[in-house]
Amino acid sequence: MDLGLKGKLALVTGSTGGIGFSIAKVLAQEGVNVIINGRSKERVNDAIAQLKKENVKGELLSAPYDLSTKDGVNAISKAFPKVDILINNLGIYEIKKFEEISDEDWLKMFEVNVLSGIRLSRYYFPLMLKNNLGRVVFISSESALNVPAEMIHYGMTKTAQIAVARGLAELTKGTKVTVNSVLPGPTYSEGVKEFIESIAKEKKVTAKQVEEDFFKTVRPSSLLQRFETTDEVAALVAFVCSEQSSAINGSALRVEGGVVRSII
Repeated sequence: MDLGLKGKLALVTGSTGGIGFSIAKVLAQEGVNVIINGRSKERVNDAIAQLKKENVKGELLSAPYDLSTKDGVNAISKAFPKVDILINNLGIYEIKKFEEISDEDWLKMFEVNVLSGIRLSRYYFPLMLKNNLGRVVFISSESALNVPAEMIHYGMTKTAQIAVARGLAELTKGTKVTVNSVLPGPTYSEGVKEFIESIAKEKKVTAKQVEEDFFKTVRPSSLLQRFETTDEVAALVAFVCSEQSSAINGSALRVEGGVVRSII
């Protein structure tokens, strides 16, 4: 299927690895010119070099800025004053007991996961409305609905992203701009891979055994019963950015392997 994205310009925040990297790859394979973002030039250059091996058709543009800060957002908006697609993917997580989460932890989690997307949307979204065309996607998580007891501050930010996306969508009424959130489930990103392998080494079992135990004990409601791949998430995001998705607006789209048991 031709998604009708050739020649569009997309900013994918946090795209040097994980879900962001896969989103950048799929979009670039569709002919989208993609702004690759990370905090260091080295990471961005490495990601671009890897992407060039993936048969991409779109141009890959370097944006080594820390978008969790005001200065980083101001810098990237000056370097790229207009985009057709904004993917707010930048995010962090940590496992921490509630009573040990400090004020600084809460604020950092909120600034990185939520404020980064708000600041970027505050700049790019009005321009999309003015041009009557554009896509904004917030990469949230199933943790927005199933707030994990082991990282409540993370779950809070993922729920906040859904609220922001829905609120922005209300402002698009009668236009060709859409704003949606996408909710991945447990995904086999670099961070998760390292975490699983460290547990496997500690318990002297295989990574596969750790994965199986995770879905038996931590995410037993999963219908997939495995970690989803970053490419599986990226496929949905690419469709949400396409012309064919014009009727999808203000939605929280789940690609979480059936972890969330609610029907709606």
